[in-house]
Amino acid sequence: MKNSFLLPFSIVLLACQQQSDADLKTLFSLPKKLKEVSGITYFPKTNLIYTLEDSGNANEIYALNADGKLNKTITISNATNVDWEDITKDQAGNIYIGDFGNNDNERRDLCIYKVSKNELNKENAVSEYKVSFSYPEQTAFPPKKKELFYDVEGFFEHGNYFYLFTKNRSKGFDGTAFIYKILNAPGVQKATKIGTFKTCDTYNHCVLTSATISPDGKKVVLLSHDKIVLFQGYKGDSFHKGSQTEIKLNHFSQKEAIVFKDNKTLLIADEKTNKIGGKVYEFKLK
Repeated sequence: MKNSFLLPFSIVLLACQQQSDADLKTLFSLPKKLKEVSGITYFPKTNLIYTLEDSGNANEIYALNADGKLNKTITISNATNVDWEDITKDQAGNIYIGDFGNNDNERRDLCIYKVSKNELNKENAVSEYKVSFSYPEQTAFPPKKKELFYDVEGFFEHGNYFYLFTKNRSKGFDGTAFIYKILNAPGVQKATKIGTFKTCDTYNHCVLTSATISPDGKKVVLLSHDKIVLFQGYKGDSFHKGSQTEIKLNHFSQKEAIVFKDNKTLLIADEKTNKIGGKVYEFKLK
């Protein structure tokens, strides 16, 4: 989602890793029609990137070729884009759309749409099912300004569960983020909070905008506007109980989307703001 930016400065997390902005390789500019990309997922067999846009945009997903050209547009006929904030896939190749953008923390219609892999060859696809959910810890809509913890812009599917990483919009931002777990099954569910961790206390540099897990399940990466947070060495899905490392990208833009291309390579996309961004980048973990 749109946010005003501040000038970037250096910060430190639990561990810090410095990589040059030369490591952030520009692959291509996004098609001009995609002005508010909010998530990406990658299919290695076809070398296609699937993406979507957030609130105020169409109920469509888009496949991009390796050169950034638009391969196809797929309308999800039985889904509404209230605020689509991320896109992911499972090991079978089914796609999931996270309609859980919640800037004001007042939504009661949060959901995830499943789009079967068999629908991805159609111009007009039908969502196979919808997972509706709520956060048990949220009792006011909206909560007090110091308790705006229930926006999400990043998730992934792993082991038949969805893992959601919250975007803290609270007054007095201190980097607190929650991890929620939801079973990948149709119907109405209550999300289970499985962890809490912190980034830093500067909103524009440490608020989380996307999430991804490596194909081998050994690394989780979270995105902010100028850095990534890497979790590894964890057991099961206790991602925050392994090592937490900040990796500076030395490149500030409205980064909104991240996905693993392989176990060491990330794809990152940003929106074009003030003539900066609107591109897809490649970043290799050292």
